[in-house]
Parts: sequence; structure tokens; C-alpha cells
Amino acid sequence: MELEDNMNDQITLKALKGIGDKTAALFARLGIETLDDLLHYYPRGYDTFKPPCAIGELMDGETQAVEGYIKSSATARHFGGISMVTVVISDMTGKLKLVWYHMPYLKNTLHIDSHYIFRGKVTKKKAGLTMDQPQIFTPELYEAMQKHIQPIYAQTKGLGNKTIQSAIEQTLNIRKLEQDWLPSGLRKKNELAEYNFAIEHIHFPEDEKELFFARKRLVYDEFFLFILKVRRLKEKRSEIKSSFAIKNDTLCRSVWSKLPYSLTAAQERTLNEVLADMRSGMAMNRLIQGDVGSGKTIIAVLALLAVAENGHQGALMVPTEVLARQHFEAIEALLEEQELPMKAILLTGSMTAKEKREAYKKIASHEADIVIGTHALIQEKVVYDDLALVVTDEQHRFGVLQREQFGNKGDLPHVLVMSATPIPRTLAIILYGDLDISMIDELPANRLPIKNCVVDTSYRKRAYKFIADEAAKGHQAYIICPMVEKSEMIEAENVIDYTKALKEELPGLEISYLHGKMKPKEKNSIMEQFAAGKIDVLVSTTVIEVGVNVPNATVMMIENAERFGLAQLHQLRGRVGRGKDQSYCIMVNVGGNPDKNARLQVLKKSNDGFYIASEDLKLRGPGDIFGVRQSGELEFKLADIYTDAAILKTVSEDVQALLEKDEELSLPEHALLKKRLDRYMARSAEKLNL
Repeated sequence: MELEDNMNDQITLKALKGIGDKTAALFARLGIETLDDLLHYYPRGYDTFKPPCAIGELMDGETQAVEGYIKSSATARHFGGISMVTVVISDMTGKLKLVWYHMPYLKNTLHIDSHYIFRGKVTKKKAGLTMDQPQIFTPELYEAMQKHIQPIYAQTKGLGNKTIQSAIEQTLNIRKLEQDWLPSGLRKKNELAEYNFAIEHIHFPEDEKELFFARKRLVYDEFFLFILKVRRLKEKRSEIKSSFAIKNDTLCRSVWSKLPYSLTAAQERTLNEVLADMRSGMAMNRLIQGDVGSGKTIIAVLALLAVAENGHQGALMVPTEVLARQHFEAIEALLEEQELPMKAILLTGSMTAKEKREAYKKIASHEADIVIGTHALIQEKVVYDDLALVVTDEQHRFGVLQREQFGNKGDLPHVLVMSATPIPRTLAIILYGDLDISMIDELPANRLPIKNCVVDTSYRKRAYKFIADEAAKGHQAYIICPMVEKSEMIEAENVIDYTKALKEELPGLEISYLHGKMKPKEKNSIMEQFAAGKIDVLVSTTVIEVGVNVPNATVMMIENAERFGLAQLHQLRGRVGRGKDQSYCIMVNVGGNPDKNARLQVLKKSNDGFYIASEDLKLRGPGDIFGVRQSGELEFKLADIYTDAAILKTVSEDVQALLEKDEELSLPEHALLKKRLDRYMARSAEKLNL
């Protein structure tokens, strides 16, 4: 095949056999519309087919394979609308019961004396070992499966792993091979695979070595383009003079002095850095990085007041509507208490068309001095009269270009972004290379440290009683599950079934659930009820990680805690401990893996997010290439800022050296790289409708 510029992004999935309008629509739900999208839809994990073991060697809770002859007829039963086929196999080391649900035809397939290999999850029950819903292989087919690592993809209802895998196999056969855009010197220096090889072998590696090299190359690419983009934005904004020199901060400092609590030394230092930036005559571009509960928001509010005091407008963008409403109400209360002449306004996506029109009018006429809202603040219809400061809360929820889009709303306003994601400073400097960084590295004195414990599933009953006791005191609790619904691919607690079971365990409590697949209006309603104290226990996925401040919540219970990264667990824990009462975090280690438990012990010992982040780096080392990316920050599909920290540092140095040699990427050897970067920037912008 001839190498050429990327054409795969111009060919739709309908070019593949078996994909019509209906299947194409299912792929579109996953954000896949072209062959290029599909090639970059990387597996979320991999499955290896190990040799079958004897029945006596099977481990409870593990997915394993066993070889056997069927010695007795399969039985079929129906109860409560469920059909079940069972068969028992045995060898010299023991017996194993095999169970299939909703597959009645198997009764006529599984004949006596037939020889198969069965593979599935083994469960120890009172009657002995059981394997539920096992896959069935002939010995020849299983032997062939052992020679390959099987990719597992994130799926959607109606679109299974086999369909995705088949589409990718077809795509790899008909795709146009691309010219490698990465300079050959960098490939040699870092021992990086060729681009087309990496794309093929990230999906279908022959062995772990191939997978390692494919992944290393694609992770390098993601970091490389991201850091180049960040450096481009820095050049664009650096040394830009500001039209908004915020000289007068008398009223801001007066409000500061009248707060019902004292700012910590770190908060004072950060506020002074922000005010100095806005006074300097240059455009501020600053990140406030502080642990959960460290008091970043009050710094943003005081900065917004300083801007309003000087006759300009300021805007605060947060990731959820409930949080936006909470901030709006808190700012309104502060303006009223201190009898300040400024006016705040709220703008969110769920407001009615009439409410939005009113808000647009007040923003454009400068009747609103401080605007608080969600990403609705960056919609085309929003026109600011005199926007001098934009603040983005929970920076990792918004991409770099989204931040840039917000900054472009005014005449180059000051930009302040905030993040509670605990990233070690060395990595933060690389990832937020277009920003100056302020660190709030101490918690307010009135905060009680959260009490932590790591337990196994036998502790659940005691945990439920503890939650009931806290509810009796008028407090609330969160319970986090990794899944929305039960999945054949992943063994983990799920929100919907868990909530049903919990209502039976705790009949006197008001229990609701929340997950990302719910409609925004429904999610907001549940969150508002929880914030108002109308729900005692909220069972949720990690959608709760960012989004609401409930000082009355004192218990965070995390099921399958071993499935989450340390940074994410710390973020979840940060939902409690926000009030005056003692708070608790119960981490349930369901998997029982001692290595994963070692990570949980770090959280048990410390509430310091930056210490946890640095320990996370040490514990994860080069990472598990069969695992799932856990940090979830920024714009990476494959790269993980913790697992791949060493690659991130190398890329940062390589980009620096490249730009020192050729700042504009104008040399002939960088022509393909420049084209690739332009395409990357354009595609990022398209996603935001810039």
C-alpha cells in the first residue's frame, strides 16, 4: 500500500461490510463516524487466553478455563421468566457446575461425552464451584485463541465487542497507510515504533512486547501534540498587554477583612499573586492548584469582586449546573450581607429560552457584573459588555481549547483556572505549560481530617449500620459504584441493582441513585434534592466526583475501590469533610488483590492530595499495559499522566529542543509534523464548534 496523507477521516463506516444506517448510528453514539475515528478507538483493556487448568486449581472470583468431558445430560429449567441450562463436568481433582441463562438451545448442543473447553468466572457457592455463563470452545479453537491477545472495547447497548472488533479488522485491511509525521530523529532516540505499525498492534498485538511498543508510540504522540498545542497557546498569550489593569482593590480587601474566617497563609499568598497579575498591565494566565477543600473558590470570588469594583465584568464557569447554582447563591448572599453594589447572574443550559434571553440581555447591557454558569457561558449567543476576568473551576473537566474559547469572549480578559486534581508540581508545570501556577498547599484550620478505613466485603453490614447511625444524627452519605448497570464484561457493583438492595437493607432511609446516563434535568433534580437534605443516601457513579458542595454529607463509601486510581479516589473522598462535623471514608476492596490494597493503604494513611499523587507515581511505575487508563485528565485517549509520567517528561524535553531549533516548524523535515499539528488543532476546535 502506498503511504499518503491521512484519508481515513474522509471515509465513513458505511464503507465497511455489514454496517448500515442502524449500526452506524450505534457507532456514532461512541463518537465514531469515520475510519480514522475507529482506528483511534483504542481497547479499554485486553484479554489473554491462558492454558486450561484442573478443576481443583480453579480460584474463586477469577476468570479461568477448564477442559472437560460432559458425563451427564444437560438440564433445562424455567422460573420467574428466566430459563437456565446446567451441566456438571468433572475430572480427577473435582466437580464443576456450569450455568447458562437465557440460552435454552444449549440443552440440545451439550451432548454426553462431548469434549469442550469452558471459560468464565468461577464462583464458590454452598454446593461447590460454579461457572456462570461460560464461553464454549472446541480444543482446536481454544488453542488458536491462546496465540492472540484479544482486545476489549468500551461498548454501548446494541453494539458488542465482536462487532467493534470485526469493524476494526476490516478497517485495518482497507485503510490508507499514513506517512509517519514524527521526525525520524525523535523516533530513533526514543525507540518508537512506526506509526502504522503502532495503530495496527494497539488493536491486535501478537504478544505483550508488541503491545508495549505500540502503546508507547501512541502515548508519546498524544503527549507530543498536546504539549505542542499548549506551547502554541502560550506563545499566543505571553507578553500580551491587557486592557484591564485592575488598580483599585480597596473594596475587595475590605470584603476579605470581613470574612467570618481567616484565610490561610497559602490563600493570602495566592490572592496577592492574582491581584498583582491583574494590576501589572499584562494579561493574567494563572492556574490555582489546591487540594479538595483548600479554599480556592473564595480566591476566585474576591478576584471577581476586584474586577467588578473597577467597573468591569467577570465570569465563573463550573462543570455542573448544581455547583453553578450553589456558587451563585453563595455570591448573592455575600453581596447582600456586605451591602455591595454589584449584581450577580446565573446562566445554565437547563434554563428556559425566556430566562436565557433575560440573562443575555443583562450580560450585554452590563446590568450583570458577575456571571456564574456552566459551559453555557461560552455559547455564541452570550455577548459580554466588558469582560475583564474569566475563571474556570475544575480545570481538568475543560479542555485547553475550551479554556481558550472562554478567554476569547472578551478583549483578551485575564484568565484564572482552578484545579483540585492532585498532580505533582513537576507534571503540572508540563501539562499547564501556558499558565503561571499558584499552589494552595494547606487546608483551612477549622477542617477536621477525614477518618479513613480500607475493608473487605464482610464489613458491608457494619458500614450500612454506621450510615444509618449517621443519618439518625441528621447527616447524609454517598455510596460510589463503578458501574451504571450489570455488565457481562466487568465484575463490579452497579448503581441500579445496588440501590434496590440497599433500600431493603435500610428501609427507613430515603435512598436515590445518580449516574451519567441520566438526562441532565433528572441529574440536576437528584443533586438539588441531595444538597437540600431530602435524600439520606446517594448511590452514584463517579459522576459525583465533581459537582456539588454538601457540608452535611459525612460518609463516603466506595465500592470496588481497587478499580479506581488514587487521584480519583481522593477526589471522591473530597465530597465529604466539607462541614464542621467529623467525616469518614470507607473503601471496600472487593478484588482482594494485595498490590491494589497497597495503593488503598496510601489513602488510608493520608488526606494530602499532593502526597497521594506522588505515591501514586511510585506505586504505579511503568503501569499495567493490560489495565485501563485511570487518571482521566485532559484530552488523552490512551495516555495516563501518572502511569506514563516518564514519557510525559521525555516528551516535554523533546518538544522544548525541537522548538528551540525550529520555533515555527518551517524546516522541510518538519513539514509533515506541522501539517499533523494543524489537523490536530483544527479537529479539537471542531469539537467545540469554534
